[in-house]
Formats: sequence, C-alpha cells, structure tokens
Amino acid sequence: MSQTFETVSFEEMEAANEAALDLMPFGVIGFMPDYLVTFYNAAESKAAGLSASRVVGKHFFHEVAPCMNNFMVAQRFEDEQKLDDIIEYVLTLRMRPTPVRLRLMKSTASTKRFLLVERKEK
Repeated sequence: MSQTFETVSFEEMEAANEAALDLMPFGVIGFMPDYLVTFYNAAESKAAGLSASRVVGKHFFHEVAPCMNNFMVAQRFEDEQKLDDIIEYVLTLRMRPTPVRLRLMKSTASTKRFLLVERKEK
C-alpha cells in the first residue's frame, strides 16, 4: 500500500485492515455518514492525546473535534458527493494552535469517509 499522506488512495484506505491503518505515519480517522467514528489510528491517538476507546462511537464533529465543525471541513463532507482534497488547517481545541494538513476523503462508491491528519514538523 502506498502510505504517504498525499498518495494513498481512498480505495487503499477502505481496503486496509485496522492493523495496516495503525501503522500509517499520519492520523487516520474513519467515520460513517452519521459522523460516528469507526476508526481512530495509533498516530492520531498519540498526537491528539485521545485513546481510540474514547473516540470510537462518538460523533466526530460534535464530540471529538468541534473545531472542525465548520464550512472548511464538516460542511464539505455534507455537501460534496466525492471528495479528495488537502487543506491547510489549524487545530485549536484543548491545545495551543497546531498547524496541520487535512486530507478529506469521500467516495460515491462507499459509505466510509476518512479524515487524514498530518502534523507539521516544528
């Protein structure tokens, strides 16, 4: 599997098992159309300081990351049928402002959605 933030495909993400997603060097959050988190990988858990057990089953934009519940992130998952875009973003919830790149992934061929998080080197 191509595991770089920029090149991993939606199909590769969807086909990967949890162990493979846990090995990815960037954050991976998987959720369904109801925005309930189905997967929260090890890299994101470590970087965000939230265990997967605290996040899985929660509404991503209301309970986990309300700082992303806006037109730049959440609304795009709502409005766009197909989505694969990288945006510059600043995380602000429960932390000092942290610049990241987000990759928003959604396909018409699946109900799964993915949000990839790449933290910038200091």
